Amino acid sequence: MNLIAIDIGNTTIKVAFYLNDDEKLLKTAAGGSGEMESQLAEILTECWDQSPLVESAKEPVKECVLVASSVKPEWTELVRGVVKDELDQELLVIGTDVPLPIETGVDDALAVGTDRLCAAAAAYAVVEGAVVVADFGTAVTIDLVDEDGVFVGGTITPGFDLSLAAMHTRTARLPKVEMQRPLSAYGVNTEEAMRAGVYWGAVGLLEALCRKYAEQIGHWPQVILTGGAAKIIKEDCEFVDSWVSNLALRGIIIAYKKYIYENADIADRSAKGDKKKKS
Repeated sequence: MNLIAIDIGNTTIKVAFYLNDDEKLLKTAAGGSGEMESQLAEILTECWDQSPLVESAKEPVKECVLVASSVKPEWTELVRGVVKDELDQELLVIGTDVPLPIETGVDDALAVGTDRLCAAAAAYAVVEGAVVVADFGTAVTIDLVDEDGVFVGGTITPGFDLSLAAMHTRTARLPKVEMQRPLSAYGVNTEEAMRAGVYWGAVGLLEALCRKYAEQIGHWPQVILTGGAAKIIKEDCEFVDSWVSNLALRGIIIAYKKYIYENADIADRSAKGDKKKKS
């Protein structure tokens, strides 16, 4: 399958181009910059130019589809506009044009965030069993998928940068600090103390939640880390089984494949039903 997957987050827009299911390109447009729209147009055009043509078509037609997961509605419309203006194509959005990729046990599936559901679907597709998906981005989400592939829920806490920024803006003397792995478990100055508190607090939270989830399902689940900040923390999480940098993008492919396969199955059953009626 040829697909351009677009993960619209709170601070960045990630774009991956998959040719026959193999990732050929992965780039990020930085949010909040005046150049984000032009960056996005350049990235999408580069992906589209690499997309193959449909061999049997009389007119030149690209054999590729653009599918997005989004947690930021205003950026969804921006991306939709760029796709239309630059490529003359329609953008399919998960949760609107494409059904959610995983069954849920939550009160409102659409309120969860399609990025979390796509990441959960991708994780379960690999593990095929109970799995915890910890996404370290602008916010930290730690979600549980049960043995049957049902997204049962999770937790949301501030990410590293949000936590550090909150301490700086809501106190009189705590400085502005950039996140990096702390030198030790305790800080010998204010900056290191802030980093250590945020960092080790996140490690402890993840381990504690995995233990709580294990108590609920009866065994320790597989644990997968993802998100932009996951690479900072992964070395100190011995209980984590794997780190996948862009799990939500892979989940976008799963969501679209599930959608087209289910539609094909419905069409096939409908055709068989029509034949039975005629006979």
